[in-house]
Amino acid sequence: MTWRNLLLGALLTTLWLNGAQAQSAASQRIDMQVDDQPGLVAPEGDDGLDPSFQRQPVYYRTTETPGTIIVDTENRFLYLVQPNNVALRYGIGVGREGFQWAGLLRISRKAEWPDWTPPPEMIQRQPYLPRFMAGGPGNPLGARALYLGNTVYRIHGTNQPQTIGHAVSSGCFRLVNDDVVDLFNRVPVGTKVIIRHQPAL
Repeated sequence: MTWRNLLLGALLTTLWLNGAQAQSAASQRIDMQVDDQPGLVAPEGDDGLDPSFQRQPVYYRTTETPGTIIVDTENRFLYLVQPNNVALRYGIGVGREGFQWAGLLRISRKAEWPDWTPPPEMIQRQPYLPRFMAGGPGNPLGARALYLGNTVYRIHGTNQPQTIGHAVSSGCFRLVNDDVVDLFNRVPVGTKVIIRHQPAL
């Protein structure tokens, strides 16, 4: 092998490594666009939600008692059951592929403008995230959080209203800040929460 071949091989390896690093950086930027963006402040006023994801009363038949929360991950809706076959329906963002789940829990805690401490698993996936962030308008948990049992999952607000209706989170359920404040004010600690997930066939 001549020195020219060695030089060409070294040059190609360097270009490949630089391309891989650039691709990794671009991938992280894309993750930031669809996941948690600490410091981003949600726009005030019209959040631009599709009308189907705006908070509204709907006809909803269920045997669950009024006050129960039912999360429909497949259709991206959260229902707060009301009397007489009615529910308040909220548009939500749900866990992305691999982070969706189902279960029966209760709200164990409520917080206004919650602090955010990303769990180690999230830090491992997204090492650029802060290890702690105080509550406020730029916090990815938004204006309110409803903690689900003793899990790491929450129903919370968001500083990215454009993600409502999409599968973007690490397993939590997000609402626009106005909606999560409304829900927060309607339900107490101990509220039953049913998470329904229909896996793709």
